[in-house]
Amino acid sequence: MFELAEKAVEGALAAGAKYADARFVEGRGEAIEVLNGRVQSVDRNESAGVGVRALVGSSWGFFATPDTSDAALRHAGERAAQIARASAVAPGDPMPLADVPVVQANYETPHQEPSLDVSLSEKVDLLVGVTETMQAVDQIRLARGSLGAWDTRKWFVSSQGHRISQHLVETGGGFAATAVGEAETQRRSYPQSFGQYETGGYEVIRRWDFAANAGRIAEEAAALLGAADCPEGEETLILEGSQLALQIHESVGHAIELDRILGWEAAFAGTSHLELPKLGTHKYGSPLMNITADATLPGALGSFGYDDEGTPAQRVAIVDEGIWVGVLSGRDSASIASLPPGGMVRADGFNRLPMVRMTNVGLLPGDSSLDEMIAETEDGILMSTNRSWSIDDKRLNFQFGCEIGWEIKNGKRGKMIKNPTYTGITPKFWAQLDMLAGESEWVHWGTPNCGKGQPMQVAHTGHSASPGRFGTVRVGVRG
Repeated sequence: MFELAEKAVEGALAAGAKYADARFVEGRGEAIEVLNGRVQSVDRNESAGVGVRALVGSSWGFFATPDTSDAALRHAGERAAQIARASAVAPGDPMPLADVPVVQANYETPHQEPSLDVSLSEKVDLLVGVTETMQAVDQIRLARGSLGAWDTRKWFVSSQGHRISQHLVETGGGFAATAVGEAETQRRSYPQSFGQYETGGYEVIRRWDFAANAGRIAEEAAALLGAADCPEGEETLILEGSQLALQIHESVGHAIELDRILGWEAAFAGTSHLELPKLGTHKYGSPLMNITADATLPGALGSFGYDDEGTPAQRVAIVDEGIWVGVLSGRDSASIASLPPGGMVRADGFNRLPMVRMTNVGLLPGDSSLDEMIAETEDGILMSTNRSWSIDDKRLNFQFGCEIGWEIKNGKRGKMIKNPTYTGITPKFWAQLDMLAGESEWVHWGTPNCGKGQPMQVAHTGHSASPGRFGTVRVGVRG
């Protein structure tokens, strides 16, 4: 398929581009939804086409086509160059591309059992069984389950000589029980509120063992109806790993995107409170805070071989012992910032312009455990599983709600709490991280729905995290 992308690149160069690259992308996806033991939808989709970028001066042009005839591909390249030339009427600063190795390579996601090869009946039977188990618990009125999978093949070509093919395999799913009381509803979900998605095949679903956890999740949802409300005040806060993962996504991941820091991108998630001259000195959190962006983690949802600019997947230090030291970048933004390119540019399909996206932005594990955190906390709250989130467009002032909480009193887990919430300011909050669980509790949580750009693109990102404890945090915020 390289020859299809090559024709688009040739068209762009012939039309005056100084650099061009193109991707032929062939994608297949599947999504299954079951509600209360009945199949709600089975969606299977396929797409294929070529997207081509052209650089004229300091301006990009992009064009895409599903038509793979020679004429259409060359025309796509020409149109990309024309768009770039039109944008160059209002030129920006000179934008050389940072150097990356020019390679001919192939990458495939390690996987055992391709999800799209597993029978539809086996998948539906799993979800029907899980939802029926949850419905057997009193007060559970809505029992939902879902599975999803993507199988993507890419062929990338650049005018510098790249020839890279990739086969990416991603799988995930989850379920949720909603209990209905006289004046409220309560929900519990598993493995997390978005389901759990990873790179890999159907072995991902088997490993999370939905059937063994359905009854417990439903019982917790029903029990929440009779639980006490989250107290209001300042408390020691312990976050379970999946909630800490979303905290990382919102208050670190978006803030470190270099296109936001440079002011190039503001749609959907705002800009950033970070200032590039403070890279290397800005205190982001406590010395326990070590964040990396690592696209090489086996199984994590943001792992691949090369990004959509041909830059190799790599591990980049973002926060080192509490100090901000790195960003998410592409070849153009890295060059302007005088930084090495991080290999973080990806597109949502063949017909979207590649842009800076999170890979696996995760918090490295500590040396404690959830049990030790509880044992060493006299008065606090443990919160688990995201229910809601809100953060300002500088990624500073945030508020999160969780599905469930428990009081911690004198080193022991106490009564269940419903509607737990907490709020904070990003650097002040992370400065209070004082205990962090170790590698045995470290999970590569996946976020399959990260939105960015106009038109909006959805990226699949990973956020490794283990449970963590934070000093004094305002909890029980209402309204």
